[in-house]
Amino acid sequence: MPVLTLSKAINTGLRQALEDNPKTIVMGQDVGGLGGVFRVTDGLQKDFGTDRVIDTPLAESGIIGTAIGLALRGYRPICEIQFDGFVYPAFNQIVSQLAKIRARTEGRISLPVVIRIPVGGGIGAVEHHSESNESYFAHTAGLRVVCCSDPQDGHWMLRQAAAGNDPVIFYEPKRRYWSKAEVADSADERVIPLHKARVIRAGSDLTLLSYGGMVDTCLKAAEAAVEDGRSIEVIDLRTLSPLDLETISASVNRTGRCVVVHEAPTFVGLGAEIGSAVTERCFYRLDAPVLRVGGFDMPYPPAKFEDHYVPDLDRVLDAVDRSFGW
Repeated sequence: MPVLTLSKAINTGLRQALEDNPKTIVMGQDVGGLGGVFRVTDGLQKDFGTDRVIDTPLAESGIIGTAIGLALRGYRPICEIQFDGFVYPAFNQIVSQLAKIRARTEGRISLPVVIRIPVGGGIGAVEHHSESNESYFAHTAGLRVVCCSDPQDGHWMLRQAAAGNDPVIFYEPKRRYWSKAEVADSADERVIPLHKARVIRAGSDLTLLSYGGMVDTCLKAAEAAVEDGRSIEVIDLRTLSPLDLETISASVNRTGRCVVVHEAPTFVGLGAEIGSAVTERCFYRLDAPVLRVGGFDMPYPPAKFEDHYVPDLDRVLDAVDRSFGW
């Protein structure tokens, strides 16, 4: 198995999607000649041409609107939004059109559009470059929302999303672009279904739920908790809509405690929905309330303050302590 960075793993996933279907196209600002801001699309235009890897104007509403029209004509666009905070000009196209056409046509028309969005902080960027806006889209019926956390999932989840017939918001944690790991070169047992959560560390005393850039922080918290004699199970949600509540509930019913960790503000964040769902399904097995760790209810701060804003090891361990102290 090759060892790849997350950015390279997604690049090879895009390359395979382009090879698998001649109707697949990649489009976005600077995805061709530059290879994208993070070089995720590097080399694709050279190998597949300007008709299939398309540099667009800086106009997100135009990118997504054009992708919807292309999908209606049988193409399978994979769009890149350069940064999470740049997606808002395309919000109307995504929520009002992309998410609704299948229901509006009673299933007669599907729109296989994948929208790739680098998400979250951790790179010292300025305003609009470090947001976590997944709740907007997870709340929108008709969209599938996924978030990879490592190179293996970056490669295979991208290929699975590109091969499906539903619109997918595909989040990529930008702080993890340079992390390295092995990536399976064939679809074997290591490749799990797109909408299945993954237990990445087994434990018996508490369940930590997370996704994207926070998964690594949760793993470090679980390792640190061993010194206190605590066995913590860590689950990478992978898909935010639909949630794999079967895997989540099975874990929490066994451990009796649950902490949800994400970068987005906790107010009306995904952790609120997960906490409610876990409470409904696991109430009589819970030894403590479901707790949340997230960003603060404020706009993303200047880069020099982001270390105070983004949840870190201490904040996760504090929630773990509070859960055991209940």
